[in-house]
Amino acid sequence: MTYCLGIRTKSGIVGLADTRITSGSETTTAKKIFTVRRDKHCFFIMTSGLRSVRDKALTYFREVIEKDDQGFSKLYEAVNKFAEQVKRVAREDKASLMESGMGFNLYAIVGGQLEEDAEPRIYLLYPQGNWIEVGENTPYVIIGSSGFGNPILRRSLTFESSLDFALKSAFLSFDATRISANDVDYPIDTIIMRNNSYHMIETRFEEKELWDISEFWNSRLRDAISQLPTEALNKAFQNLNLSRGAI
Repeated sequence: MTYCLGIRTKSGIVGLADTRITSGSETTTAKKIFTVRRDKHCFFIMTSGLRSVRDKALTYFREVIEKDDQGFSKLYEAVNKFAEQVKRVAREDKASLMESGMGFNLYAIVGGQLEEDAEPRIYLLYPQGNWIEVGENTPYVIIGSSGFGNPILRRSLTFESSLDFALKSAFLSFDATRISANDVDYPIDTIIMRNNSYHMIETRFEEKELWDISEFWNSRLRDAISQLPTEALNKAFQNLNLSRGAI
């Protein structure tokens, strides 16, 4: 499985991806972020799904970038071109994959800012080649193992959040997923891009670098649970002694 997250705020965008690759009983690590960088023209693609489909689609897309990248002036145009490559792979491989018992599965998060984009944007691309744009009301999107990290983001994150706060929320969301899903793990790659900077800051973190943050969060959670105002919950214990007597 995979954990990839894209966050859009009023100040810019944050991306985070794990690197765990699981194949049967074997586990390896591989980068799940593909980037394109040139003057006033930067974007990334994070993917979740079959590795073979991902590699083939990106290989085709690299050829498109080499020939026609300067023809894209808005990010959605690059998303459309990548979608074309995903659909091309589907035409070539979907039937044989289904015959072998595997579904055609490739989701992607595409984020960045091109010359004519007023601000950085994030898109979610589906295996069928259609996409949606991440908006202000729900300013993030997860692909892969999405259930465990989603509650933290829903409770903490808004479009008004700072990039620093968004990165902290992103890490805690990943950490919750890592603890709950054994096929999501370190190292993680992050991307930060401020509005109109056209510059992506990409960083890799190992587990030992972020261990203290994880432990700090764990201890604060335990303390917060202990300090909850629980008068309303005391009702659950009212008949505890009577129950013991009956037993």
